[in-house]
Amino acid sequence: MILITGSESFVGKELIKQCKENKISVMGIDSMNIKNAEYIYHQIDIRDPKISEVIPKNIDAIIHLAALSRDADCKDKAYECFDVNVIGTLNLIKAANKKNVKQFIFASSEWVYNDFTENEEKDENEIIDASKHTSEYALSKIVSEINLKQQFMNKFCSVTILRFGIIYGPRKNNWSAVESIFNQIKNKSEITIGSLKNGRRFIHVSDIADGIIKSIGLNGFNILNLTGDHLITMKNLISESQNICSKKITIIEKDPTVVNVRNPSNLRAKQLLNWYPKISLREGLMSLNISS
Repeated sequence: MILITGSESFVGKELIKQCKENKISVMGIDSMNIKNAEYIYHQIDIRDPKISEVIPKNIDAIIHLAALSRDADCKDKAYECFDVNVIGTLNLIKAANKKNVKQFIFASSEWVYNDFTENEEKDENEIIDASKHTSEYALSKIVSEINLKQQFMNKFCSVTILRFGIIYGPRKNNWSAVESIFNQIKNKSEITIGSLKNGRRFIHVSDIADGIIKSIGLNGFNILNLTGDHLITMKNLISESQNICSKKITIIEKDPTVVNVRNPSNLRAKQLLNWYPKISLREGLMSLNISS
């Protein structure tokens, strides 16, 4: 059995769907009041000292997704951000230790990496300077990563840190740039962006869930990037969106010379997990179901 925190989140729901398809027994934890869940579910906050009471002994893994998971939710809210993302994670680590959990899988983020230069690619060996982070969200993630490494060195269970790329997919809110741009192209005649050269390794939510499942059972301490196969620029994204929507719109670049790229390699995840992103950008965009 595995336990998923943040089970009612965007990633959590897709993960549970794939666990069912793979006949993996699941328990969910979230702060939402859910009735008639189709799996074992407990409504509880990850900061609750009594959380260990709902965690079975000797389970195979805790997959820790629960967090304030967007930079916008954490900006200028350092206390709230660290209370949930750092203290909540420490509380869950304590409970996992008490219940002899075999593996702790932590959802981190590509935002822990310091700035990228042009199309520079970074892997998990990159030295990260936490003092340079201006994002409360990014800082909360790297602090939790460090806490997990320290706990592992003190005989905690196996730890797998998954640094997610920018996730997109069919959802009604909390859109990434992918859903937002596709929506604008589908429904408007004009779009304003920073630079057409801005780029990310966007990754579809189904590929993220597949990567999480493939990481179950990994022994020792491991950090892996779960990111898309290729850097996708705003130019690529807009072009493919226009092709799908069969229309051309006016593109306004506000800062064409100010280029922002984040390019974390997924090679280690491929080698260690035999995991490969399957959803192309075109397939991913066509899955969005954004109405006019």
